[in-house]
Amino acid sequence: MATVRTVVAGLLMFTTALASPALAAQTSARHVLDQSALASAVADRAAADVAQRAAIQEALARPEVRGVAAKAGVNVDRLAAHVATLDGAELAQVADAAQQVNHSLAGGASTVVISTTTIIIVLLVLILIIVAVD
Repeated sequence: MATVRTVVAGLLMFTTALASPALAAQTSARHVLDQSALASAVADRAAADVAQRAAIQEALARPEVRGVAAKAGVNVDRLAAHVATLDGAELAQVADAAQQVNHSLAGGASTVVISTTTIIIVLLVLILIIVAVD
């Protein structure tokens, strides 16, 4: 009986030793992306988020935006503090509006109807986010 156990144990160890490298090769072949491509995609997404947040902060720092916010009774500093909580679709939507504001006001135009509307939309979205967070 001990001889049978020894033979079976030896066969199991031999089979396991042969199967491990084959399984490892098969597992690495199953990955759609390699590690560097995945790391690059994550880094690109993080950089895009940082750029979007910077566009929002730039729009909120504009005197025109601060003036509209003051007239509406909105604390821009509080809004700016909550920009870091935005992510995903909310971040993209607010950043898009902020980029429109930045582009419209970059040439010195301070009386553009679209930019005022965009500023109000950005402020309303940020107010909704602040209310949801608090």
